[in-house]
Amino acid sequence: MNQISTFVKERRKSVGLTQEEFAERTGVALTVLRKIEQGKTNLNMDKVNLVLQMFGHELGALPSKEISQSES
Repeated sequence: MNQISTFVKERRKSVGLTQEEFAERTGVALTVLRKIEQGKTNLNMDKVNLVLQMFGHELGALPSKEISQSES
């Protein structure tokens, strides 16, 4: 989650938006955006994806085969 929080915070700042402005544009609550940027782990994936879609990204599930390979 730290990679996502860093990515969102840096990208938001690079386009010159405050948290409030960015939350409004993405359609998520300010508290949700703050939790994402703080690296909280108990988040609704749909809300995280709304934020990431602003930068052309989204999270998805990995097949279990890929997960086990990345852990080796």
